[in-house]
Amino acid sequence: MPRPRPLTSRFATHRRRFLQSSVAVATVLPAMSRTSFAQGGQVNVYNWDTYIGENTVANFTDATGTDVRYDLFASNDELFAKLREGNPGYDVIFPSNDFVERLVAADRLAELDHSKIPNMANLDPAFVEPEFDPGRKYSMPYFWGTIGVGFRKSATEGQEPKAWADLFDSDQYAGRMSLLNDSDVIEVALKYLGLSLNSSDPAEIDAAAEALIKAKPNIKAFAPDTGQDLLIAGEVDVCMEWNGDILQVMEEDDDLAYIVPEEGSILWEDTMCIPKDGPNPDGAHDFINYILDAEVHGEIASEIKYPCPNAAALEFIPEEDRNNTSIYPSKETLERCEVAVFDPVKDDLKEKALTRVLAA
Repeated sequence: MPRPRPLTSRFATHRRRFLQSSVAVATVLPAMSRTSFAQGGQVNVYNWDTYIGENTVANFTDATGTDVRYDLFASNDELFAKLREGNPGYDVIFPSNDFVERLVAADRLAELDHSKIPNMANLDPAFVEPEFDPGRKYSMPYFWGTIGVGFRKSATEGQEPKAWADLFDSDQYAGRMSLLNDSDVIEVALKYLGLSLNSSDPAEIDAAAEALIKAKPNIKAFAPDTGQDLLIAGEVDVCMEWNGDILQVMEEDDDLAYIVPEEGSILWEDTMCIPKDGPNPDGAHDFINYILDAEVHGEIASEIKYPCPNAAALEFIPEEDRNNTSIYPSKETLERCEVAVFDPVKDDLKEKALTRVLAA
């Protein structure tokens, strides 16, 4: 996330943008040593850049007396790179499901002490025992969702996108669409081809890359998770994006819409974890437990428009959001989607495929 667009009276916080308020942001403060990170009863949080409520951090400080340093990352790859050689001083991080597995394999996560997270009892039972982290040994769920297509209704009238094929096979949106510039785009190309997004077959991954290269003349930009900004600014009419990012700009512009394509897409879960060797593990547990409070989690969900894994929080989420299938997809839609599974061989092939697409 940074996402330059006009602000409404509502605090603009989509999955990948966080506006500077009372929180210190890494990109605007000088580098700090690990020792200085730990001073002053402080918890050091590393999250996606636009993925929390307007007052969540300040309210946590008011409730606990613990200050927060809040740094931002724009991709799981950036997060992993930051922690690969050791923890530079973070207490809480927010990796996606497959990167939880990757961080565990790299021995970069500390085990959670569930006795210090009593609000875990608020979780929807569907999120208590995930395949990527049995027993929630290393992670707590934050939000979940889909990747799909945001579009401007007036500009696509009669040609509204319904499938990935509408983006890949046609020139009807030539020069007016954007895709994400990370390996997720390889995975949606696999779905477009009728294949599993978890394919590790080099020939299938190569075919996905070729499909993107073929479509590339029609693509205005491979955007770093800023498709919603391009969309609301009128620079594109169609974009591949995270559901919550599009839902938030839909609140500002009722000419926008979001769909999960007919071929299916990526189903993901973002989590809260404690990296090894953090300066304040007790503060980290306090922060995670605070987020899992029913009212707190519900308020964040109401602002950022992502589906919440906290069953007790649902009463604090507006009914119109709970009934909105763009936020909480139907069972039929979810059955067409897949969760990415960590596989170092597959992931390396997809990163190389992405590099080839971007260079073509």
